[in-house]
Amino acid sequence: MSIQVQDMIARGDARIVEAPVRHQVEVDRNFGLPSSFYGITVGCYLGFLAITAVAFASPILAIPMVIFAFSILAGFLVPTIWTRLKGNDSRPLSMDEFGRKGVMTLTGRLAPRDAAIQVLILPVLVVVWGLVAVTMAILVR
Repeated sequence: MSIQVQDMIARGDARIVEAPVRHQVEVDRNFGLPSSFYGITVGCYLGFLAITAVAFASPILAIPMVIFAFSILAGFLVPTIWTRLKGNDSRPLSMDEFGRKGVMTLTGRLAPRDAAIQVLILPVLVVVWGLVAVTMAILVR
């Protein structure tokens, strides 16, 4: 609920104080990994779509495949644009920096090889899954 502050000020029950000082927080919209990892991830997801689109070519699947491709691209392009907004001075790690430093996670520093495996395992498995599904479909025909 709201109350009338003017009455409280007039009675002397309220006091006016200075506004608190706002401290500028450093903006870091970077995700802490080299850009090439995101490119490989997008490539794997679009590769899966290409594999399935070619193997199961049908006019009925054209629109869903375009929607999936648009969703994948939007899911990576929007954060990419977000990292380049005004006021973001941080840059992604280069591969050299990544090779020297690794990545800091909640549970501690992760070696570059381990970080690469964790980041790229799902996209690679999705491509493998697409190849296995297509192979099974060919064998069943």
